[in-house]
Amino acid sequence: MYKEITPNGYGIAIETDEKPLYSRQSEFQKVEILSSRGLGNILTLDGLMMTTVEDEFFYHEMISHIPLCSHPCPERVLVIGGGDGGTVREVLRHKTVKSVELCEIDGLVIEASKKYLPTIAGKLDDERVKVYVEDAIEFIKDKKACYDVVLVDSTDPMGPGEGLFTEEFYTNVKNSLKEGGILAAQSESPFANPREMKMMYKLLNKVFKHVKPYAGPIPTYPGGYWSWAFCSESLDIPEIQDIERSKEIEKNSKLYNTELHKAVFCVPNFVKEIVKDA
Repeated sequence: MYKEITPNGYGIAIETDEKPLYSRQSEFQKVEILSSRGLGNILTLDGLMMTTVEDEFFYHEMISHIPLCSHPCPERVLVIGGGDGGTVREVLRHKTVKSVELCEIDGLVIEASKKYLPTIAGKLDDERVKVYVEDAIEFIKDKKACYDVVLVDSTDPMGPGEGLFTEEFYTNVKNSLKEGGILAAQSESPFANPREMKMMYKLLNKVFKHVKPYAGPIPTYPGGYWSWAFCSESLDIPEIQDIERSKEIEKNSKLYNTELHKAVFCVPNFVKEIVKDA
């Protein structure tokens, strides 16, 4: 049985096999793959839920298609974190994309995902993908006007992900974007992690001219509800730029469609309250 309990005293429980399929301690964290009865294989880092085979589309479609469909022609994309490969897989569904760079600090996450999560990680060997097993904080420092879209698919602001929640890091990300570029970053659960979410939006608002939260469900994350930050220097309203491409993405998506694209930015009042003074 896998359990994750938040500091607020609630969480999730999933029936799993007693012995992990994969369990190794890296330089940064404990990487495990668990086998479950109803959700397929599960990736956890230091005991915290990252993704499951059955519900991963909630996260990966939200972090990728909302920003990419808001860009008129995304060709070069950087994914920071995201070693399970799900975000890369979704990015490659956009016919305009010519190259995807993945910067993941922990090679064991990639190793485990390729072996035990093939439906998620199966595109990491695509010829358009370049994988860097590096610290993104250093990787991004010298990148200037390189990317159309940057996706920060990070862990929570602790352990190896802690350094990705700083003004310096996001300033370097902004500098790495081409004119008209877009950043989308996971921005925590407004229900389970409101303090961390407010902290993150304060940072983002110092760096970017336009910052908007969008949100949706993730069944296996504690609280069941998650947010992402949409950031741009030029785009105030994250509208679909190429309706034909968005409709093509919609055809083979479990979550994303053109109506949802508009709706996810209509966040509830308690989310607005968290970010209003950020």
